[in-house]
Amino acid sequence: MTTNAVRRIGGALLAGTMALGLAACAETEAGDKEISIGYIPPWSDTRVAAALMTYKAEELGYEVEWEDVGEPPLLFAGVAEGDIDVYASAWAERNHAAFMNEFGDQLEDLGPYYEGAGNFLAVPEYSAITSIDEIPDHAEALDGRIIGIEAGAGLTKQVQEDVLPAYGLDQSMEFVTSSTTAMLAELKGAIDSQEEIVVTLWAPYWAATEFNVRPLEDPQGAFGETEGMHYVATVGFSEEHPEIAQWVSDFLVDEEEFASLENMILNEYEEGEELEAVEAWLEDHPDVFDE
Repeated sequence: MTTNAVRRIGGALLAGTMALGLAACAETEAGDKEISIGYIPPWSDTRVAAALMTYKAEELGYEVEWEDVGEPPLLFAGVAEGDIDVYASAWAERNHAAFMNEFGDQLEDLGPYYEGAGNFLAVPEYSAITSIDEIPDHAEALDGRIIGIEAGAGLTKQVQEDVLPAYGLDQSMEFVTSSTTAMLAELKGAIDSQEEIVVTLWAPYWAATEFNVRPLEDPQGAFGETEGMHYVATVGFSEEHPEIAQWVSDFLVDEEEFASLENMILNEYEEGEELEAVEAWLEDHPDVFDE
């Protein structure tokens, strides 16, 4: 099993110039055994999804290239334009619904590989806060802040448009956006100091268990129902690559399977060794591709 190739895509993609640099690698004629998969490195579900598809695609005789993209808007644009073939792990039903609608006729939803994903506001286990509607009572201890992730993330949009207004927090709290890495650093620092903090999180995600946090109750139901994590491709992908599309339509992992692979990729193997992690994981889950 060969190690996947990885390249980084900068902000030029958003400006529409990405095609100049990627077209030669990403565009293939029907029947070619070559695909590219876009992922977002800080979001471990995209690495898990990319590794799973890569492993199966290479079994089917494909060459696979990974494209490192910074934020969902860039990745959706790349897939819509055909510069990247597949978005690994799009939260297509809710989190990324706006992008699915924006690029709808240029995208093909291949289907979910995991069902039951969801977003929430989280606090450390020791926190006195139990529900979102209690946040204003602890505003001073929180320095008036709720810590978020990337400004372009679907979770960020959901918090800004649905959650904060539902509880009046758009008027009383500052919602800080920066990056997933920065949010986790803030969370770790607060926990080390036993301070109050509220952050945006989601599951499945390794940090939701690694940092000993818990979701806040959401009595208004502002976060809505859970959703699936999907492979989303450039329109026409299933016609060009029917074997991969058929595999996706038949493939689904459960919570334990996902969590165990995510843990191996993040904690037991180095970046770039994702396929080695999948091979090791398959020793304990030998039938997962046949279920």
